[in-house]
Amino acid sequence: MIKLADALAASAVALGMMSTLGGTAHAAPESARVVVDRARNQVAVVGQGAVSAAPDVMRLSAAVELRRATAGEAFAAARAAAVTLTAALVKAGVSADDLTTNELSLGPEYETFPKVSGYRGAQGVEAIVRDLSKADRIIDAAAAAGEEVRLNGITFEVSNPGRAMEAARAAAFKDAGIKAKQYAALAGRQLGEVVEITEEVTGGPVPMTFAGSLAQDKASVSPGRQTLGINVRVVYMLR
Repeated sequence: MIKLADALAASAVALGMMSTLGGTAHAAPESARVVVDRARNQVAVVGQGAVSAAPDVMRLSAAVELRRATAGEAFAAARAAAVTLTAALVKAGVSADDLTTNELSLGPEYETFPKVSGYRGAQGVEAIVRDLSKADRIIDAAAAAGEEVRLNGITFEVSNPGRAMEAARAAAFKDAGIKAKQYAALAGRQLGEVVEITEEVTGGPVPMTFAGSLAQDKASVSPGRQTLGINVRVVYMLR
């Protein structure tokens, strides 16, 4: 019978030659990871699965930032500007329930330490936009809420990735099975039952930051598509 370790070494060499010669096999850190436990007659293989999905939610991160002579003035001005910003977002179509304060700060600024030149107050808000047709209008409304407003960036998300992840999970498990079956055959063995499954989710929200002025195109924001993936480590018995 072919020794398991020898067969695996031979298959690794063959795969490396195919990659060098432009064949169909391509080495990848995850897909090439195979662990053999000879004492337990087991083989562990990592399978990969991925699907593409269209995001349907946008998160907008914005804030107001002001400088005043005293701490009290800076804090009051920041709070008032934040009220104006949130009112503009609600008017543009964001639900009040989808607004979250994510920053509140107040601190001194120095001319030359320890001489204080003024105080900086800031308050931030995260807005969840569930209707992407309103995305550009909401961004424009935030930018127009005052010169003290800063836009920190946006992130697109898939609000309900369950179905896409099911497809990715099935693809990853199938990929692991194909690899494990091949390694078992190369070792002169047969693939047995699954004894362990561990998964790792990859992909996710894609952040976008603002630089300079906003584009004049009223349809400048595009969510594109996201790749949702799963790496699954499956341990099989060998017969």
